[in-house]
Amino acid sequence: MKILLFSSLYPSSVRPIFGVFVETRLRELLQSGQVEAKVVAPVPWFPFRHPVFGEYAQHAATPRHEVRNGVEVFHPRYALPPKIGMNVAPYTMALGALPTLRRLIAEGFDFDLIDAHYYYPDGVAAMLLARWLKKPFVVTARGTDLNLIPQYPWPRKLIMQTAQAASASIGVCQALMDTLADMGVDRSKLHALRNGVDLQLFRPEDRVAARLKLNLVPDARYLISVGHLIERKGHHIAIDALPGLPEVRLLVVGDGPDRADLQAQAKRLGVADRVCFAGAVAQADLRWWYSAADALVLCSSREGWANVLLESMACGTPVLATRIWGTPEVVTSRTAGRLLEDRSAAALVSAWRALANGLPDREETRRHAENFSWAGTTQGQISLFQSILHEQQLKQARKLT
Repeated sequence: MKILLFSSLYPSSVRPIFGVFVETRLRELLQSGQVEAKVVAPVPWFPFRHPVFGEYAQHAATPRHEVRNGVEVFHPRYALPPKIGMNVAPYTMALGALPTLRRLIAEGFDFDLIDAHYYYPDGVAAMLLARWLKKPFVVTARGTDLNLIPQYPWPRKLIMQTAQAASASIGVCQALMDTLADMGVDRSKLHALRNGVDLQLFRPEDRVAARLKLNLVPDARYLISVGHLIERKGHHIAIDALPGLPEVRLLVVGDGPDRADLQAQAKRLGVADRVCFAGAVAQADLRWWYSAADALVLCSSREGWANVLLESMACGTPVLATRIWGTPEVVTSRTAGRLLEDRSAAALVSAWRALANGLPDREETRRHAENFSWAGTTQGQISLFQSILHEQQLKQARKLT
């Protein structure tokens, strides 16, 4: 079958780790040999590439077309005007992408189904494109698209219309599908297909060797906090906890707009000498950082399915995480780690003390992660897509008779 993956959350040569979880799921699907795919990943239009414009400059520098890991990726532009951008984005995104989809069809890639990721605005735009091109579509919910955006009335209305029009909705955790069901969507159209973890890419390395490779203290205690440096990810809570953990050092892996504020916070609390800001790290190198740490810290306020949890566990490193959305579906045993009682520095200190009193064997933590391979998710997608296309064929046959 031929699918068209549609999502603004997809990596590019300019932002190689942005939305890498969407690329990974597609890569695993393509390895089945049962699917052909091309990607349309819209990018907001912006005229200037100078670094002073930050993320907007990256949009401008994104190529219109590229090939990533053997997959063709197209980056059509769409308008995202200030103030009203949130409400009009699904329409401008769909209109901006429509010529690209029509050209692909004209050139011979007459795809069977649109596989959209992220409900708003991407899923709504996919609904419009599917309607115009008379194609079935599915939407995968990933977190903020359902645990935050539906608080706004207009986006909520469009999300509901999209969920009702879609052949199916996929959630990266059951909690997201429960949210759609609570909004009134038919449960028979809701499917939880959790993200897996690349067990070859993320594997344990010797802890001392990893620390020496990264110029860390070989016999210290290390916590690691991985993710975009924004409030929602909770790096500031990990730093807040350090005065109560005098024996612990913190590794902060990632980059983002809050870096200067986090550095200032560490200095203000007198713990700057115990915090290492590593910046953005390539996926292929993350296993060394996970392996170097005694535990991963994830103090997020919102997460659909946090990939860093399984990545860390696959490297033999247990986790300390807030009890939100899909996270309790991952941290299900003491070998995986501990869930925080609340999103606070005190709760993190308490969780670390409990974990440190009996750190699980690294091999046991790795075995927990092995329960989350991609095989089940891949087969789930194939079965779902096949059933949708079979139903489409039956509908067309009935029309002909």
